[in-house]
Amino acid sequence: MSNQEKGRWISRRSVLLGAASGVIAAPAGAFGLQAFPARPIGYDLSDAPICRTSGEATPLTGAPRKVKLSWNATSVCSVQVPVAVDYDFFKKQNLDVELVNFSGSTDQLLEAIATGKSDAGVGMALRWLKPLEQGFDVKIVAGTHGGCLRAIAPTKSEISKVTDLKGKVVAIDDQAGPGKNFFSIQLAKAGIDPTKDLEWKQYPANLVRLAVEKGEAQAALASDPLAHAFLKDGEFKEIGSNLDGVYRNVSCCIVGVRGSLIREEPQVARALTQALLDAAEFSSKNPEKAAKSFLPYAPKIVTEEDIQALIKYHTHDHHPIGAQLKNELKLYADDLKAVSVIKPSTDTTKFADKIYADVFRV
Repeated sequence: MSNQEKGRWISRRSVLLGAASGVIAAPAGAFGLQAFPARPIGYDLSDAPICRTSGEATPLTGAPRKVKLSWNATSVCSVQVPVAVDYDFFKKQNLDVELVNFSGSTDQLLEAIATGKSDAGVGMALRWLKPLEQGFDVKIVAGTHGGCLRAIAPTKSEISKVTDLKGKVVAIDDQAGPGKNFFSIQLAKAGIDPTKDLEWKQYPANLVRLAVEKGEAQAALASDPLAHAFLKDGEFKEIGSNLDGVYRNVSCCIVGVRGSLIREEPQVARALTQALLDAAEFSSKNPEKAAKSFLPYAPKIVTEEDIQALIKYHTHDHHPIGAQLKNELKLYADDLKAVSVIKPSTDTTKFADKIYADVFRV
């Protein structure tokens, strides 16, 4: 882990410890581990839900319930998925989960969930919100962690911060991706027009660094674990990430569940969400074990030590539900309106209410 990453990690932990100082200690197994989220600066969380125990709702009985869960198997953001398999978090909830490695577009993923080809999926809020605005019957039920998007530039470059991208060509892997959305928001907040004041050039994800090396772009956006791998040799530096500023305590990755499943089998939706949140918390406390679970899925250029560093760097102990998650979704929706991704007419408070479901009220 770089000194920059260490500093950010220490700072984030200080915030979390401060937020947790008023929490009454409890035995490790007493609470469902969606509890105790950190409070992002500037959010009114007076209506945030109290923690709920896993046993407050009637557990699933009978034969294990078969569920299909879609995920991107090469994304370390989804480490909680193989952890939930390896450490029986699904089994503890009486679920028989079939993992579907989905590599299509987010719109196709949400359609698959909405139409019952899959029951749930994990993904990134900044990629999901626009399709959800179109009306897919999928509800966001939890955040899983923050971090994993980075802007990088050659170490010897004069580019040292995101605002230095003005007038530059930036290599990206998706014109509608979460990386472009996030950094467009940061540029817009700084008074830079992300559609006119720089050029976004699309490449396959594993080639965005090469595009900079060849001189076709001056900087690149990448998500972990590739971003971490691109930074390892010291030839590139991080100039921004989605752990900067207020976003250090905002979840970037989320769990979405089929709306009809929530309506017809709410206990199944609750059980699946609980298993993933428990796995996220386990990952934050056991990065070495979590890294071993994800290693079989990782790109070949990523080592087990890399995965451990990333799990520590990402905020897997931040996995909000309830009012806090809705506040985060509203924050993202407001940001996306500022860069013309979400419609200007959208009421972001109502939108956050519409796309969220509290599966623990069953």
